Amino acid sequence: MSGYGGTTTYQTQALMTASPAQLVAMLLEKATASLNEAIAAIESGQIEDRWRANRRAMEIINHLDLTLDMDRGGEIAENLRSLYSFALRRLADVDFKNDAQAAREVIKLLEPMLASWRELAKGPAESQTTSQTTSQSAAPKRQDRPAETTSISLNLSA
Repeated sequence: MSGYGGTTTYQTQALMTASPAQLVAMLLEKATASLNEAIAAIESGQIEDRWRANRRAMEIINHLDLTLDMDRGGEIAENLRSLYSFALRRLADVDFKNDAQAAREVIKLLEPMLASWRELAKGPAESQTTSQTTSQSAAPKRQDRPAETTSISLNLSA
């Protein structure tokens, strides 16, 4: 049990010291992991586990949507709002239809965003080095960057 307390302390410290870009990346990682859990639960017939995992992913996506800065984010924020709305509609099918494919579709939407936010979280010097050594994805240009969020109130350990 003492290991659990240490993990909680570490997670709290990571959240408290994370940059806005790191927080968004952490949220997207947790949403993606939760959706993978929902898919596994569907495949094993665990309805309650599916519901919990899908609900967690929906709460995270809803949080990301609600914290968009529509005034400063402009067209990027509007596009993200549309993407988040679509994702939430598809995730309703995960519960209503027990549809693993809907969860897979949302994961495919979130993965490129997660990669971009991870790149942003590295900072300019590290991002530049990484983009020069890998051909997978370059850091997005500043004007392509989604509005950052600075507050977080979700329990990522659930």
